[in-house]
Amino acid sequence: MITAIVLIECATDSIPEIAQNIAELPHVTEVYSTAGHVDLIAMVRVREFPQIADAIAGGISKVEGVADTETHIAFRAYSKHDLEDTFAIGFE
Repeated sequence: MITAIVLIECATDSIPEIAQNIAELPHVTEVYSTAGHVDLIAMVRVREFPQIADAIAGGISKVEGVADTETHIAFRAYSKHDLEDTFAIGFE
């Protein structure tokens, strides 16, 4: 699975509506509204690299109100949460 983190600048008067429209796109698994220099962060998960272009250039960037995107591709995932779940199997 390939994960892309997409930083999104958009029309600030429509952030909730834009976020919902992005969340409904194929391959978008989560959308977060954020404080800071970007308005939204979307997580995109695909099986093959060409699908990233479809999801971002063909999807997110075309949502009305999206002004700019910046995409980061994740190499590895490190998560305390995942490790705790693995070691807690069968234990309460």
